[in-house]
Amino acid sequence: MSRSRTVPAFERSSGNVFRDLGFERPDDELARAMLIAQLGDLVEARGLRQADAARELRIPQSKVSLLLRGHSEGFSTGRLMKLLNRLGQDIDIVVRPSRSAKRPARIRVVAGRAGAGA
Repeated sequence: MSRSRTVPAFERSSGNVFRDLGFERPDDELARAMLIAQLGDLVEARGLRQADAARELRIPQSKVSLLLRGHSEGFSTGRLMKLLNRLGQDIDIVVRPSRSAKRPARIRVVAGRAGAGA
């Protein structure tokens, strides 16, 4: 006896979950999320406890805890980049013309491998 399987409905993603969810500034949100993920990867790669990370980042341990759980409230893109600098990471900002006139210009983060050069 064969049973028919129902395939759940889905939407194709735009590639940015924040855009898909209707956030006002989805590229900014994604950039911050990527920077936070990089911070978390570095903390993990170095085997740092939250208290150790807090000392290196020069922020309270409670803020490290929030960051490592993906909370971005209170952390601007600039502040997150400064935290990455405190972990010995270079930040390169590249400005170039949009590749397509059909879509708006964007902001994106391209992260290197966590712990590389650390």
